[in-house]
Amino acid sequence: MISQDTIDNHAKLIAFQIYDAIEQKKQNNEHLVLGLATGSTPIPLYQELIRLHQEANLSFENVYTFNLDEYCGLSENHSESYHYFMHHHLFDHIDIPKENIFIPGGEVEPIFLKDYCVGYEKHMQELGGLDIQILGIGRNGHIGFNEPGSSVASITRKVELHHVTKRDAASAFGGFDFVPTHAITMGMKTILSAKQIYLMAFGENKKQATKQAILGDITDELPASFLQHHDNVSYCLDFDIYTK
Repeated sequence: MISQDTIDNHAKLIAFQIYDAIEQKKQNNEHLVLGLATGSTPIPLYQELIRLHQEANLSFENVYTFNLDEYCGLSENHSESYHYFMHHHLFDHIDIPKENIFIPGGEVEPIFLKDYCVGYEKHMQELGGLDIQILGIGRNGHIGFNEPGSSVASITRKVELHHVTKRDAASAFGGFDFVPTHAITMGMKTILSAKQIYLMAFGENKKQATKQAILGDITDELPASFLQHHDNVSYCLDFDIYTK
């Protein structure tokens, strides 16, 4: 059973870590690069960041954000696009400069796609790389849209969505056949380059994939298992991976 208190506590913990990181960078006249995820899992975190902005004067003026992914074929104002999600759940409620927000474009013309993905990586590198990356996990072990079979050396690119991913998104799109078939995602190499990673996983439907990712073999059939290569990952869970 999902414990809302546990979820809220994780959200507050991560939000305060982000708060401290932003303030430390500000004191040094530096910026923070924050990697963000979508879906229901990080919403409590975003609500807490908004609260800190409104009640604790947390400013995001020195923050750059890079989102993990976006569906191909969706306009920025589509209700299921991650552009829409991020503005609705976070960006419209804080003071981050619009020019500091980077989300993969869902309508990039195929002829420009390769250069676009290279440019997305380049922007991150020019800003010093990801300081903090927020992650969720799919039932098939994907992070971002790095589906089973993704290479640990992969970078930002266009991918075909796994049938499990599409099935999980079907209700939001009004049926399986209406779910986009492809997406742009940061790669595993990109994600693992972050200095600090927080993986958030809540609910029994995430338990098996999360348990295998943390305790099982490292394999490209479960991309989240590559996190075992990283020495600064915090797993924020509402279940015990050491029980059946």
